[in-house]
Amino acid sequence: MSRILLIEDEERIARVLKLELEHEGYEVHTKSDGRAGLDAALSGTEWDLILLDVMLPELNGLEVLRRVRQVNAILPIILLTARDAVLDRVSGLDQGANDYVTKPFATVELLARVRSLLRQRNLQDQPAEQPHLLKIDDLTMDLKSRSVVREGTTIELTPTEFELLRFLIQHQDEVMTREQIISEVWGYDFVGDTNVVDVYIRYLRQKVDKPFSSKLIQTIRGIGYLIKVDSAQASRDTEETSGAAPKEKPL
Repeated sequence: MSRILLIEDEERIARVLKLELEHEGYEVHTKSDGRAGLDAALSGTEWDLILLDVMLPELNGLEVLRRVRQVNAILPIILLTARDAVLDRVSGLDQGANDYVTKPFATVELLARVRSLLRQRNLQDQPAEQPHLLKIDDLTMDLKSRSVVREGTTIELTPTEFELLRFLIQHQDEVMTREQIISEVWGYDFVGDTNVVDVYIRYLRQKVDKPFSSKLIQTIRGIGYLIKVDSAQASRDTEETSGAAPKEKPL
C-alpha cells in the first residue's frame, strides 16, 4: 500500500482528497500547516508521494518543498496551486516539484497524476540490471523493444493492447476497474464508453491467453479485471515436473 502525505490547510479539500485517495487504496496522512507538514515529511516515515498545497499557514509550500529537497531528491511531490499563480508553479518546478495541479481541479485528474508518478517510482525501484522487463508466469514484456514473449513465442500486439497489458502486469494481483484502466491506458480526458475496455480485454485474451495452457487475465464480475498466475495450473505443473505419481481415479 502506497503511503501519501497530504499537506493542505483547506479542511474541505483535505477531507475529500483523503477519502478519494483511501478509496483508491492508498494510506493517507494529513497535515494542515506547513510547519507540521515539513516535520511529517522529514520524520523518517517512508512516504511514497507528497501532495503539497502552496498557500499554507506557518510555512508556505514552496519553502516546505525546498527543505524536503535538501534531504530527499527523489520523493515524488505534486503541488496544489491557485490557477493564477504562474510564478508559484514555475518556482515549484524549478525547486524540484514533479508535477502540479491548479485549483479548482478535477479529482480524477489528480488521481491520474498520482498513479502516474507512483508508477514511475515503481519502475525505478525494479532491479537495476533489467528495469525495462516486466514478467508474470511464463510471459515477459520488454518495455524498450516493446516486445512480448510467452513460452518462447513472440506475441504481436497493437500499441493499445501493449499499454493495456503493461498496466495490468504492473498491477498484477490487483483488481483494476474499467475507469482506472481507461484513465491509465486511454487518458483521463478520454470521452467514450467504458465498454471499449471489454473489447480490448477480449483482443488481448485471444493473443495472450487462448493459445496457451494457463490463463492470466481474469474477470471480476461487476468490478473489472486483474492479471495473476493461475495457481491451480501452477500447482499441477509443479506436480508433473516433480515426478509425483498421479493419483488413482476412484472406481
